[in-house]
Amino acid sequence: MSDDLQTALLQRWCDLGLDALAAAREEIDAINVYPVPDGDTGTNLFLTFEAARTGLVEALPCSLATALTVFARAALLGACGNSGVILSQLVRAGAQQLMRGDPLRPGALLADTLALAADAAYDAVQEPVEGTILTVARAAADAAQQALGGLPAEPTLQLGAVVRAAAAAAWCALERTPDQLSVLSRAGVVDAGGRGLCVLLDAAVQAFTGEPPVRPAPVPAVAAAPAVAAAAALPGGDLLPDGPAYEVMYLLDSSEAAVRRLRTELAALGDSLVVVGGDGLWNVHVHVDDVGAAVEAGIRAGRPHRVRVAHFDDLVAPAERPGRPATGRPPAVPPERGVVAFAAGPGLAALFSRSGAAVVSRFGASCSTAEIVEAIGATAAPEVIVLPNAPDAIAAAESAARIARAEGLRVCVIPTRTQVQGLAALAVRHPGRAFDEDVLAMSTAASSTRHGAVTVADRDAMTMAGPCRRGDTLGIVEGDFALVGGTLGSAAVAVVERLLAGGGELVTVVTGAGCPDDLVPCLEEALERTRPDVELVVYGGGQPRYPVLVGVE
Repeated sequence: MSDDLQTALLQRWCDLGLDALAAAREEIDAINVYPVPDGDTGTNLFLTFEAARTGLVEALPCSLATALTVFARAALLGACGNSGVILSQLVRAGAQQLMRGDPLRPGALLADTLALAADAAYDAVQEPVEGTILTVARAAADAAQQALGGLPAEPTLQLGAVVRAAAAAAWCALERTPDQLSVLSRAGVVDAGGRGLCVLLDAAVQAFTGEPPVRPAPVPAVAAAPAVAAAAALPGGDLLPDGPAYEVMYLLDSSEAAVRRLRTELAALGDSLVVVGGDGLWNVHVHVDDVGAAVEAGIRAGRPHRVRVAHFDDLVAPAERPGRPATGRPPAVPPERGVVAFAAGPGLAALFSRSGAAVVSRFGASCSTAEIVEAIGATAAPEVIVLPNAPDAIAAAESAARIARAEGLRVCVIPTRTQVQGLAALAVRHPGRAFDEDVLAMSTAASSTRHGAVTVADRDAMTMAGPCRRGDTLGIVEGDFALVGGTLGSAAVAVVERLLAGGGELVTVVTGAGCPDDLVPCLEEALERTRPDVELVVYGGGQPRYPVLVGVE
């Protein structure tokens, strides 16, 4: 199997796997009772896998070795929660095996990859427990190895048979998890982490064979959650009996020898200890009562960073935590309504921030669901409006909104496709209005804003306006290439004229990197000559790739 084909299959699996995890996220969250019934396993698996896929997509086109390296590192950096950290280790070990295996024997390569990944996951957990994602991973690996015996030599047939056997065995193992872990049996659910792994293995079946497997209907989230709560309320059925109160996670720059000592220290402090990584970078996860001691242990081992601490009483509803006293802290008084906006440049970030929005800044790159979820939470508001301001950010914004809604927030995504539409929406925002009325007004302002841009071609291509060569100026109107050639200034004037052909009273120009000093005066002169009734507003956005962004209202 060629290098390019393997890379394409990896990307196909990532796309299918992320879509499948998004669809199953709420169900998996609802059956999450181990090791803590905090209802976030599906979300953590989704965010971890999304981080890995985002890293891969941003690296393409590249060699298979580079794709796998970036994919594994992005999973490690983006791992969330106990299940996400274990998934990142499965991904990392699997990627290492794929890089050194024989691509001419894809079936054997996949079987070996699953075996090494399962071994690595068990090694990463301080006290492995059966009836979890570890059990499901081991069953899939064992079935893949057994499936190799007696298979035909044809590589494609081998690959399909092995991945089908692995996925089927994973489902069988998942169904047995309540027999292995009493907490699952009491709640009447299967293991949430194992369920997520089954989702990814089924996505692999579809990616490698072209045929999605037929599985039993998923457990509806609304049916699973009451079962978990009921099991927790039974006498002796507390799903979290006197365990540590905090989840601590951090990335750690350290050596293998220091990490071995760290494992011993953290094991004495708490439980659910998982340490994954290598080559100087590690992801540490542990449940403890003494947060300071867990972080100090990391400092002794190396350089901890991106430290995250979650208090389980803040994550689990009181009805699901019998025997746990309330924290006694009065709730903070949040603002009534927040706004989250994606900014494509530092100047735009400052504009959105001054307008009261929480800003997600990824200059020249796509944003992830995790970043938007974090920004929604940072508003500390019960109602939040999200402005993605870019076509490739809309899907991530919708995913983030679904996650936030599951936490009880009221979130609406206005599908703004450009920065100028986001600015127009914020300009009419009025927190004194009802939420629906504010959303309607902002949506109307955004959709009524015609938009354009000027950029420079980075390669030879055929456009809607004709052929272009690398270095040519391109004028964009409403998302389509409308003109080729000329200076940046003349192209900007032409774009504005075309946008004003449909009427308009206000032209907003956002200058970006590479915008010449004479462009704005050139625009002012042209408008004064042809449309003196039109107001021109200019902002310094600092965005890459587009020296000029234009909006007409």
